[in-house]
Amino acid sequence: MIRFDILTVLPGLLESPFAHSILHRAQKKGLTEIHVYNLRDYSSNKHKSVDDYPYGGGSGMVMMIEPFAVCIEKLKAEREYDEVIFMTPDGVTLNQGLANKLSSVKNIMILCGHYKGIDQRVRDLYVTREMSIGDYVLSGGELPAAILVDAIVRLIPGVLSDETSALSDSFQDDMLDAPVYTRPADWKGHKVPDILLSGNTPEIEKWRFEQAMERTKARRPDLLE
Repeated sequence: MIRFDILTVLPGLLESPFAHSILHRAQKKGLTEIHVYNLRDYSSNKHKSVDDYPYGGGSGMVMMIEPFAVCIEKLKAEREYDEVIFMTPDGVTLNQGLANKLSSVKNIMILCGHYKGIDQRVRDLYVTREMSIGDYVLSGGELPAAILVDAIVRLIPGVLSDETSALSDSFQDDMLDAPVYTRPADWKGHKVPDILLSGNTPEIEKWRFEQAMERTKARRPDLLE
């Protein structure tokens, strides 16, 4: 089982992603635990504020170190963490290989920034890995955190009804997945390839590999390098 502890100033943004579909079922099965902490609960400010103006001037507000530090220290006193991950556009880009690696650990803490960013001392003192979901900027780290959790949890044995499904996803073999089809076999003259209806498993697997290679060459040739 993998436990996720997520620190955020907007816990409501994470309610829906974790309350439905695969992530919800994984929690009900006891295969993962996902806990969300409101950083305002760890602020000593009477207004429960978690941000302030940046030293040196400039636009935007910066999340203060204290709420993060208090919450992190409390959680670390309760258990050891394999990773403390900060979701940030300037982190290492999440890929399938990283998701595979993280699916083998037990306890992951995820820090979600907001506003202009977080005090650099949080990153220096506590963070073990900085991660991005792409070269663009979002309003905060909550949605990237949900994406990271989803990418990891679906790899836990027993989460998916067909355990081979995750192993055949795009990027697992550094290639994109082959095209997939289902009923009807003929829809208004648009037919499923005959090979998939043949029942010849070796030839079907050969076709799928060739299609995956072709698609990867056309769309993501960088993966083959």
